Amino acid sequence: MTALSPLLGWADLFGIAVFAASGALAAARREQTLVTFAFFSLVTGVGGGTVRDLLIDAPVFWVRDGRVAAACLSTALLIWLTPQRWWSERALDWFDAVGLAAYAVFGAAKALAFGVPPVVAVLMGVITACVGGIIRDVLAGEPSILLRPELYVTAAALASALFVLLTWLGAPAAIAAPLAALLGFGLRALAIVRGLKLPAYRR
Repeated sequence: MTALSPLLGWADLFGIAVFAASGALAAARREQTLVTFAFFSLVTGVGGGTVRDLLIDAPVFWVRDGRVAAACLSTALLIWLTPQRWWSERALDWFDAVGLAAYAVFGAAKALAFGVPPVVAVLMGVITACVGGIIRDVLAGEPSILLRPELYVTAAALASALFVLLTWLGAPAAIAAPLAALLGFGLRALAIVRGLKLPAYRR
């Protein structure tokens, strides 16, 4: 197993905080209590990474790093204390898009660091990026992103696959990580702004 770079460690914490914000905003839309804010933030922030760690037989990251739960709960409190008018209707989508890109890259990087083969590492990046948002939508009573044709999982797959490819080609993490995350975010941003969708199944 190779060590993860400090840059990727900070990318992970950033992705967690942004995902936690999207969870808190889902609670804000329903005018919930601080307890619900905190629960949504924590589950959204750590859900994908927890599933990844269990699958690659790694220690569950947030159980061993107190910064993670602190970041999620602090984010929930911050959003709960701010007026709803500060957050636009699309704020959840944009927070989610940033977290998606950052988390996909880190998930793939951690899988590679634990000796997972490249193709499986790409899938671990997708799981890391998407599962928390799926759990959030289920808890909030929203249709799962998996059941909507907009580009979401595809954007995570792009970020994850590009990082793995660039790493395999010998690019340093300081270049591969931000480039892959930026392109993944760009694809998701286009989906939000332009309504890009995958073609649906037709008989």
